[in-house]
Amino acid sequence: MKTIEIIATVTADRKITVQLPPDIPAGKHKVVVVIDEQPLVEKQVTKEKRSPLNFPVDNYGSWGENLSLRREDIYDDWGR
Repeated sequence: MKTIEIIATVTADRKITVQLPPDIPAGKHKVVVVIDEQPLVEKQVTKEKRSPLNFPVDNYGSWGENLSLRREDIYDDWGR
């Protein structure tokens, strides 16, 4: 016995189509269908305008005139 749980769409003519996994052989099978009385309520996707992110800002003034961020000035000969 194998249990397969899916969400199916019931069409206006009250039909559903099920695609079974490949390990189910062709032929007659006993199938049990259980349907919840209430249909699923789909979440509505809304495009709300989000407020901008508010990151904290610290101001330490301008960089010094002699500040060098060159790799050669930051690391020694061995790259450390």
